[in-house]
Amino acid sequence: MNIPPAKSKKMLEELIENCKKHLVNVNEELITKSFEFSLEAHKNDLRASGEPYFTHPYEVAMIVATEIPLDDISVVSALLHDVVEDTDFNLEILVKQFGKEVADIVDGVTKISGLFKGQEITQAENYRKLLLSMVKDVRVILVKFADRLHNMRTLEFVNQDKQRRIAQETLEIYAPFANRFGLGRVKWELEDLSFKYLNKEAYEEIARKIKSKRKEREAYIKKFSDPIVEKLEEYKIKYEISGRAKHLYSIYRKMVRRNKPFEEIYDLFAIRVILDTEDRNECYTSLGIINQIYIPIPDRFKDYISIPKTNNYQSIHTTVVGPEGRLVEVQIRTKQMHDIAERGVAAHWKYKENKNTSDKELEDWVNWIRDIFENASKEDARKEILESFKLNLYQDEIYVFTPNGDLKRLPLNSTPVDFAFEIHGKVGFHCIGAKVNSKIVPLDTILSSGDQVDIITSKNQHPNKNWIKFVQTHKAKSAIRKWMNKEEDEIVAAGKDIWERKAKKYKLSFSNQEFLKLVLSLRFDNAKQFFLSVAQNKTNVDDILTSSLEKEKKDKTAPLEFENFAKIARDDVGGILVDGKKSGLMYSYAKCCNPIPGDPVVGFITTGEGIKIHRKTCSNLIHISEKESHKFVSVDWPSAEESLFVAGLTILGEDFPGLLNEISHSIVSYKNTNIKSININTKDSAFEGSVTVYVQNLEHLSRITDRLKKIRGVYSVERFESA
Repeated sequence: MNIPPAKSKKMLEELIENCKKHLVNVNEELITKSFEFSLEAHKNDLRASGEPYFTHPYEVAMIVATEIPLDDISVVSALLHDVVEDTDFNLEILVKQFGKEVADIVDGVTKISGLFKGQEITQAENYRKLLLSMVKDVRVILVKFADRLHNMRTLEFVNQDKQRRIAQETLEIYAPFANRFGLGRVKWELEDLSFKYLNKEAYEEIARKIKSKRKEREAYIKKFSDPIVEKLEEYKIKYEISGRAKHLYSIYRKMVRRNKPFEEIYDLFAIRVILDTEDRNECYTSLGIINQIYIPIPDRFKDYISIPKTNNYQSIHTTVVGPEGRLVEVQIRTKQMHDIAERGVAAHWKYKENKNTSDKELEDWVNWIRDIFENASKEDARKEILESFKLNLYQDEIYVFTPNGDLKRLPLNSTPVDFAFEIHGKVGFHCIGAKVNSKIVPLDTILSSGDQVDIITSKNQHPNKNWIKFVQTHKAKSAIRKWMNKEEDEIVAAGKDIWERKAKKYKLSFSNQEFLKLVLSLRFDNAKQFFLSVAQNKTNVDDILTSSLEKEKKDKTAPLEFENFAKIARDDVGGILVDGKKSGLMYSYAKCCNPIPGDPVVGFITTGEGIKIHRKTCSNLIHISEKESHKFVSVDWPSAEESLFVAGLTILGEDFPGLLNEISHSIVSYKNTNIKSININTKDSAFEGSVTVYVQNLEHLSRITDRLKKIRGVYSVERFESA
């Protein structure tokens, strides 16, 4: 059923006339084109009331043009807001015909409309945040408010269940939301209309009682206002005074909150003083005038001019004792403040404040909008504001649905894995796949607000370590890391088992200190890293143990080599002298300190073993008590002017050509020192050598040691000894 041409022509004229009246700029051609497009798109559709469907988008556009006027793009979007959802036309066509800006707003309104279908409103605040997280252009919300307002005004034509569902949704989601946007008039009407369908009996009773007292109320308002009017005119303040009954839902809430009947709620109406001035100080002057006439109630005073509400609402509220002792609420504000209170965001098109604001909090979205206005140049203000008019409130969060319609809040850039862990740890652990809006998607897919997510699980599935790269929530990261650590611990245990079994096979054992030294020498930070490498077959245990076995054998042979050297050195000097002479007494050299010619020595008589020759510095001698001091015997190495003894040196350093020649030259060129033997072993770029030389005394040996240390690349020269 279509609308007759004459009627549609008149409707279009009225719409354009209202746009010209309330909007700064009007693109008549674009509005006409969208009007005709919407009329044609909905020509076969009817509303529940039996009217042509087009009357709905038309009335929504009229609300946008007159009650919350912003710009002509909002009006065009309102005319087209149901085209994509309810007709065969898609977004691509809207982009071609009306541009991306309009198409984006229509798309936003369509998505919001689809959100609540079949959903129970159980977490109202989350739904409000969900709306804001989805909306990137404030005009989407304004068109949606207008759409909801018209639906509520015509709600009588749908069935009772639908009436209650839509009314509940409006009361819990849209009315608080309208308040957040500073749309006072829209908020009150949405609340009252919702109240009408949710509690019809209470609504009608309060409405009837207010109506019955209308004449009485009007007479009282005049009586209350007359003295104020007289004084305001005396001060030459331009004003408007109006009295209004408080909206029905507000009265009902007061009755419930105070637990009092209607008759005992005295502040049923408010007097509003609207000043035609830009000087806010006149508000305080007016307050002073009213306080001179009527006694104020101190704890019922609110100054929202100095400290505006977060939705930028500004007004002075005071309650005074009026004639007959009745309490009357008085609101004082400028015309500009009143427009912003009634129309919220839309009123900002008409006003631009001069004062700077330092409040940059994300949630204080109005101050954010005000900053845009203040920073925009006068010439380009409208263009810049439109480009910047994007909401960033709750943009760091997304709200997604479970298949049952439960709402889950997640950080921005969350994935199905985050969602799975949000539902339950077990769901996360066994997550194998996901459906987003009924389509199977990869697990690293970025979710968007409004998505419905269904997790596919399998008992055999376990967390994948790659998940840690893309998950966002602490819950998911913590659970995956815990699993990875548990899995790693199992691998470490397996590596440790391999090491212990193979060490046993090679008949090798390591103390904790020896094992740690080995691990660090293999360039691992700790034992855990080493065992991981063993379990993952990155480290060959057999090679390490074979090398350790060879080293152990070498270490065992080292003392024998020293013993051979010591025997030669001792034999070379002809043994030991007791009390300065060769006595023929039985003696042997102590294993604890292994004295060799050149060492200061002392003898100690040991039962059954004769005299034990110790170095004088031997730590074991310290423990011998004074009672046994008589067992000490004076011993020494034979010495003569030309007598020599054999000394051994160990040399370490960097290998280089001519190394052997330099070592030999350093020794021989000092006092014509005789070399008994020299041996050099090289590995990679390093060398290890041993030299035995004939020296006269320890000083002689010390000089040779110093000369060897000066050779390029040599970094260690030590006397060859076992202790």
